[in-house]
Amino acid sequence: MTHRFHVVIADFVNDTLEPEKQILGDIADIQAMDAMIETDLHGKIEHADAIMMYHNIHISRATISTLKQCKLIVRCGVGYDNVDWKYARECGIPVANVPDYGTEEVADSAIGLLLTLTRGIHLLNSRLQRNIGPWSYSQAAPLPRLRGRNFGLIGMGRIGMATALRAKALGMNVFYFDPHIEDGLDKALGIQQLDTLRELLNTSYAVSLHCPLTEETRHIINGETLALMQPGSYLINTGRGACVDLDAIPEAIASGKLAGAGIDVFPHEPPEADHPLVNAWRDPANPCYDRVIVNPHSAFYSAEGMLDMRVKGAEACRRALLAQKIRNVVN
Repeated sequence: MTHRFHVVIADFVNDTLEPEKQILGDIADIQAMDAMIETDLHGKIEHADAIMMYHNIHISRATISTLKQCKLIVRCGVGYDNVDWKYARECGIPVANVPDYGTEEVADSAIGLLLTLTRGIHLLNSRLQRNIGPWSYSQAAPLPRLRGRNFGLIGMGRIGMATALRAKALGMNVFYFDPHIEDGLDKALGIQQLDTLRELLNTSYAVSLHCPLTEETRHIINGETLALMQPGSYLINTGRGACVDLDAIPEAIASGKLAGAGIDVFPHEPPEADHPLVNAWRDPANPCYDRVIVNPHSAFYSAEGMLDMRVKGAEACRRALLAQKIRNVVN
């Protein structure tokens, strides 16, 4: 009898697994764990030949150290800070990601948040719904025209580039800060590279984050860096939750430093019940109620993007199991 591999889907996906079966079904048995925390996996995946994981859980060395024959851990998404990829490499296990599945969706969401905030759409809807103030645009006044305003991006990877092109189409002046990008990308895209984060924050009417979570980018936006932004500016994060110190946002909104914030990602999801930003956002008496938009880590999602994520993750597993070259290895 031909040997069959064992592929584990750690979290998030728990349906009939048809996309994965179409790609892997001839060589592997596929098991969805639907784990919510890492310990849900313990004692169940030690003999997995490949692991597909999403964003619901972390996989640390405590789990990786138990793997007997794993040929690949694939993070079915862009960010991979929720897997100990350094320790995996020490154990001889490659970790790959799926960097291109939701590029358009996240860029569209970032621009959607930008427009909803800067055009006063969310603020006016929120106040009129509660029957507060006159039935008039004046509740959001003054709102400057977007054309000619400066839009700053932190991170210029695939999603950053897609967002930059969309902002250009709105007539905005696009700037970016990314010390890891070689010179010349700005010329290709018709945008402007800035050398320091301070310059970007001082310059921008709205700032959008599109960087991975690293020790360098953890809380890259915090109370001190928010203070560098223009009064009445906007902040958007569709990247990684811990890139922003969310506890600093309520004060920035209350002081008028930020006119609005669009937050799609939290460090822990769902956030804690007593999270300061969540409490402020849910309080009709707090200015965050009208000026902050919170989404449940949904910027990545479209029906097509979800399928891409699953298919590309399964294809990575197939290549690993058949000893073919693995793409998008991050470690």
